[in-house]
Amino acid sequence: MTAHPDDVDFGMGGTVATWTAAGVEVAYCVCTDGDAGGFDRAVSRPAMAATRRDEQRAAAKTLGVEHVEFLGYPDGRLAPSIELRRDISRVIRQLRPERVVCQSPERRWDRIFASHPDHLAAGEAAVCAVYPDARNPFAHPELLGSEGLEPHTVGELWLMASGRPDHFVDVTDATERKLAALRCHASQLPDVPGMEERVRGWLAATGAEAGMAEGRMAEAFQVVHTG
Repeated sequence: MTAHPDDVDFGMGGTVATWTAAGVEVAYCVCTDGDAGGFDRAVSRPAMAATRRDEQRAAAKTLGVEHVEFLGYPDGRLAPSIELRRDISRVIRQLRPERVVCQSPERRWDRIFASHPDHLAAGEAAVCAVYPDARNPFAHPELLGSEGLEPHTVGELWLMASGRPDHFVDVTDATERKLAALRCHASQLPDVPGMEERVRGWLAATGAEAGMAEGRMAEAFQVVHTG
């Protein structure tokens, strides 16, 4: 559950690759249409949104993910509204996942780029959808009433970019697949070699933070048990 196309690949592409390789079914839900992205002012915003949807679908396939859902909210104007909470709750009730991964709703002052306002809004709405909305039959009554979607309790909530990580995934063997997925987001990458160098540096630093052997790569999460 992320704000923009490419957020999942930057935040947890290696983890996704590791899960799908182990036979875990993964689905994406992207809250915005990504229309505020890119660098070419000659590209219309509807065209950019379409491009970014195509890029995210291609990146998903690279990591073994077939189901990608876009909620279509405007990029750069996301808020943790009751409507967004309802729409995320709808996806949770439809897909009935055991685990939801989302962006942290808490601002990171040491890594401000991880705390885009859309990221914070998507994280807050996703947390609220996991608890209490998706499990509460009386929340968003139209979901149960006219849509017939029964409540669902998500057992685990994993937060990306949290300032208090407590779980690390070794993604050393999945790093190349993560980078391949990121390269699919060509409209957002004016310097692909620079991006790859930065991402490798982040993963190596996270591996060191986790106490892994030198050269190991990792992604970090804060895990919240909700059952």
